[in-house]
Amino acid sequence: MSVPTSAATAAATSVVVVGAGLAGLTAAADLAGRGVDVQVLEARDRVGGRTHGIEVAPGDWADAGAAYLGERHTGLLALMERSGLKTVPTVMEGDSRFDVSGAARADSIPGRFPPLSGVALGELFDLLDEVTRSVRVEAPWLTPDAERLDAMTAAEWADDRLRHPDSRLFFPLFLGEMMAAAPADVSVLHMAFYLRSGGGLRYLNAFAGGAQEWRIDGGAHRLSEALSAGLGDRVRLSEPVTAVEQDDTGVTVRSAGGATRADAVIVATPPVLADRIDFSPALPAPRSGERTGPGCAVKVHLIHPSPLWRRQGLSGWSVSAEGPLLSTVDDSPADGGAGILTGFVTGDEARRFAALPLAEQRAAAVAQAGRLFPDLPEPVGFHVTDWVNDPYSRGCYAALFGPGDWLALGPHLTRPHGRVHWAGTETSTEFFGLMEGAVRSGHRAAAELAARR
Repeated sequence: MSVPTSAATAAATSVVVVGAGLAGLTAAADLAGRGVDVQVLEARDRVGGRTHGIEVAPGDWADAGAAYLGERHTGLLALMERSGLKTVPTVMEGDSRFDVSGAARADSIPGRFPPLSGVALGELFDLLDEVTRSVRVEAPWLTPDAERLDAMTAAEWADDRLRHPDSRLFFPLFLGEMMAAAPADVSVLHMAFYLRSGGGLRYLNAFAGGAQEWRIDGGAHRLSEALSAGLGDRVRLSEPVTAVEQDDTGVTVRSAGGATRADAVIVATPPVLADRIDFSPALPAPRSGERTGPGCAVKVHLIHPSPLWRRQGLSGWSVSAEGPLLSTVDDSPADGGAGILTGFVTGDEARRFAALPLAEQRAAAVAQAGRLFPDLPEPVGFHVTDWVNDPYSRGCYAALFGPGDWLALGPHLTRPHGRVHWAGTETSTEFFGLMEGAVRSGHRAAAELAARR
């Protein structure tokens, strides 16, 4: 069956949005503001997608998913202002802790530069900057030498280009922090695109003045909740979508709640999940490939009565060469209250950690935190958020494009399929993998439908 010929020109007065993450809710809010009859179908029993808040103490919330933003994230900041939400700074006062040299204990060092060869790390970042600047960020598949870069994994690139042991040690830690990826999981083209899309190496990696400068006061989930509240009963939870069928007069979206008829649909789910939907007519190309993987991230929160590490002049920031906690950061509330030490488990370590029973996860994380932050007592609370095995995200921060994915998938990521349009951070060439990318994709999808009217 071919795509109905009227689909490209028909006015969309009713739209179904599949997915109530930031992308889907942004698109739905834009459409509702234009007078479109919109329904949002969400598989989970909550909104927010890969933003998710957990209450770790009465009135204190931690970001179990996406958390950070900076001044370049203008779409996100605009939505926050409309919703009455404020930012709080990411605290980085005090020494950092590094366990990367194989010594018996971690090193305390001012700033965030690890106790490794400055020359080696400088060469690493020069090489990364060189390949990153070569990417055509608006169309990575059209990058000069794209075929070679998309066929090679980041691990193969590192084996070929990195000579010093310190740069070889630090590279997977850096990639895990930036992309929640093991080097073998992504192509060089995807690595370079991701870094450039996010604003470049220095911006992505920075707190003050960078992409990690702020958090949303009270948790990033509050923005999705505010957008959902504005839509009211047009957001329907616990309704995973199984099929999308289009014809000359409209589209039928089939979900756990039945069939919903509309003029068009916006699918705002990660690529692997979109491929689980039965589309009729069938998609001209899949949304994911055999090497497309889930973002490998597990977030751990160790809760203390207060940020006890600060008493020792420590910032809460750490980097370790061995897991489970490859990095930690102080996510405590700005106005006092609980001490929240957030641990990031990424890449291959995330897969190993996610397979452990909760008791073993706690024992390993608590023991490591005790080594990193001397005299830190047992936490009063402990939370693990496993994004690797989450059935309705398939990883976090974003899907990982493996070898061949950008050349095969890239040209189709935003191209409408008749009455089917696409949103989600993986469809954004601006701030791919970040909350800002999700917001911009939602605006773009809504604008595409508005242009048809």
